[in-house]
Amino acid sequence: MLGADDPLDAVPRRILVAGTTGVGKTTTAARIGLVLGIPHTEIDSLFHGPDWEPRETFVTDVEAYTSEPAWVTEWQYTPVRPLLAERADTLVWLDLPTPVALWRLLRRTLRRRFGRIELWNGNLEPSLWTFFTDPGHILRWGIRTRNVTRQRVPELVATAPHLRIVHLRSQREIDRFVQHLGGRRG
Repeated sequence: MLGADDPLDAVPRRILVAGTTGVGKTTTAARIGLVLGIPHTEIDSLFHGPDWEPRETFVTDVEAYTSEPAWVTEWQYTPVRPLLAERADTLVWLDLPTPVALWRLLRRTLRRRFGRIELWNGNLEPSLWTFFTDPGHILRWGIRTRNVTRQRVPELVATAPHLRIVHLRSQREIDRFVQHLGGRRG
């Protein structure tokens, strides 16, 4: 695995950003897309339909945009993870400490809920009380799945040997990596 300052053999063109819920995957993916001048597709916007129902066209939509020569997105959703890994050339793993990830998730959830920020296809964060009643509440999900990516990413070394994996462990490393991409290192 590579680190924030390791040179890449070529400029990435098909990039996945992996990490636990709330760690900053979407923000980092958007930043990477901006500095490299390639489109970022927020995978949540393709998955979630009205009332948080999965969209029927999700897999087809992912297949379509990952057929393009350049893209960046988040590495999530079981039905498309293998396809994404197969088509990507680089995976950026945001492996921040659990307290940082959970704090960011809490802060983001509160901002979205109190700001009544519309997410994908008209969805809003549910009432904070649903933390106690809904096992799928985003905060409970974040707590329950906080170590899953730490198991999944190392498996890619064997199952997707073509994939360059960049392992970033802090916001400083994320910032340095994105800065290096902007300088077209490679």
